[in-house]
Amino acid sequence: MRTFVAGQEAADETEFVELALGIDVDLFRGPLEQETDQERRARRDVAREVLRDLRESAETGDEVAGWDALYADALTRTLPLIRAARGQRAGTGAAA
Repeated sequence: MRTFVAGQEAADETEFVELALGIDVDLFRGPLEQETDQERRARRDVAREVLRDLRESAETGDEVAGWDALYADALTRTLPLIRAARGQRAGTGAAA
């Protein structure tokens, strides 16, 4: 089954969310691979700006921006959990 959002085909669940909400998941969650300190600082700066804009839009009555802001906030909290789980499976976490 093929899934389309605004005329674009979503290849997977993550891309569907990105197309539907207009949010780049990796911007808030971070890439699952390594990134340099400079790349991380730049990504976080942009993420803060986008989140600030979403919150401002939500305050003016844009309900979609409010949901986007909640989703972006949740994404920022998932990366430490994902990295910890991957580290434990690979035998590098605290439980190993």
